[in-house]
Amino acid sequence: MPRGDIETFHEVGLWMNRRQAVDDKPWGLSATKEEAAGIGRSVAKAEKVEHIIRNIDGTIGERNSYGNDPSSVSG
Repeated sequence: MPRGDIETFHEVGLWMNRRQAVDDKPWGLSATKEEAAGIGRSVAKAEKVEHIIRNIDGTIGERNSYGNDPSSVSG
């Protein structure tokens, strides 16, 4: 199964999700940002990837990582 990060975004009047750099066709379409983000969050948690939630203008509003994080960063 593809392992790209999950992105929740707004387009053509709907909120939707896609795997970055993997999905051509959006999925998890919803009329509300909250519902679409919930769908995206569930998938990101299950697949242990990052979930990026964009604002209606396309800017990043929230970014959450659900796996593959280093336990410590030196420097």
